Amino acid sequence: MKRLALIAVLLAPAAQAQPAHDATWPCIQRKQPTLSLGQVWTGPAPDESVQALARDPAIRTLAAQLKLRRLPMEQAETLIADFAADADDAHLTALMQATFDLIQPERAAMIEGIARYGLKQVQLTEQINTRRTRMTELEAAENPDFDAIDEQEKALDWDERIFNERGQSLTYVCETPVIMEQRAFAIGRAIAAHLD
Repeated sequence: MKRLALIAVLLAPAAQAQPAHDATWPCIQRKQPTLSLGQVWTGPAPDESVQALARDPAIRTLAAQLKLRRLPMEQAETLIADFAADADDAHLTALMQATFDLIQPERAAMIEGIARYGLKQVQLTEQINTRRTRMTELEAAENPDFDAIDEQEKALDWDERIFNERGQSLTYVCETPVIMEQRAFAIGRAIAAHLD
């Protein structure tokens, strides 16, 4: 009994530290709205001079190519190796900073979109429940209005169809921020491989 009490005391702070469930977040993956550069980059932290280099048009152009998910990583690695042939660590770090500066806002916007998507699903669930309740009331009436029941049934079928179709595309939608994070990490690793 004392052991159970001790375990409960030890687990209480951990339970309190867990974030509250976000009803608008429909994904299995934990919601992480922003990434930091340190999560995807093992190289040196960029200082002001490196951040200024990251705004160089040539570096930004290459970064824009690297962030494209349709560009295979093998090709990205070749582009990075070509750039690294004449680049010092500051330029390599600037390339990573520039790439991250393009990926992070796009990923954050994607997460905001998923949250809106999740909120619409919550609202649609409430609408479906309201329609079901209304149908039950109409069917239980002393003199049922069959036209109104048919109308509610059609609307309910439509709402459920939309809900189910959205649910089927949810897996892909939820994977996209993860894929973007993995892309940033893979680019960071490829660039870091050329650091002195």
